[in-house]
Amino acid sequence: MLLLYSYSNYSNSPQNLLLKFDLPPCTHYRISTMGKECCIPPEDQSVDLRPVEGKDADEELAALAKALGHPARVQILRLLSRRTSCVCGDIVDELPLAQSTVSQHLKVLKEVGLIRGEIDGPRVCYCLEPKTLRRLRTLISSL
Repeated sequence: MLLLYSYSNYSNSPQNLLLKFDLPPCTHYRISTMGKECCIPPEDQSVDLRPVEGKDADEELAALAKALGHPARVQILRLLSRRTSCVCGDIVDELPLAQSTVSQHLKVLKEVGLIRGEIDGPRVCYCLEPKTLRRLRTLISSL
């Protein structure tokens, strides 16, 4: 399987954490042997008009913050920001955690919509969800 990755030139400083994940989907590519693109987010640049204050916005921000509340999940997001997609085994190789622990962290990130996974044969390819990351940045900037 041929994988092509695009790496970000952003620094790893905390100020750039949310900006770094919001890369245009057209900068990333993954080509499999079947010629099918996997886990490239749809080009949805529509403006999110949901309110940034109120009970629903507060609950949404709390859920996203809770998902980011573990250092391993932040590491996973950083890893995915540097790659187009990852097979779960690739993520496990990068982290000092067991396969089952990484899978649980991926599940938490996927449930809140920060990442998405697509089945590619016997594997699951994971990537960031730019729309949710933009929403997270908006909610944080409204504090």
